Amino acid sequence: MTKIKRDDLVLVIAGKDKGRRGKVLRVFPRRSRVMVEKVNVVKRHQRPTQTIQGGIIEKEAPIHLSNVMLICPKCGEPTRVGFKFLQDGRKVRSCKKCGEIIDKE
Repeated sequence: MTKIKRDDLVLVIAGKDKGRRGKVLRVFPRRSRVMVEKVNVVKRHQRPTQTIQGGIIEKEAPIHLSNVMLICPKCGEPTRVGFKFLQDGRKVRSCKKCGEIIDKE
């Protein structure tokens, strides 16, 4: 089980975008990287195709997992992630600051 999942709200704690918050768009677990909305934006030269117009486009690049911190939905603060087992045997993520369960499924 991963500590950060898609659609989580995270805070960037290191790098050129330090202090910015954003939603996780994609997670690359094998590379230990995440793509965060409007964070680590890079410029790419795009060749025109039949569907895409060419030119210089801006898009998000992956950022390392160690440079982001999950924001707890309940307390609204950046927190470390712990794991708990529920009575029905499910393993869920929990906030280390307030103890609230993050996964609500």
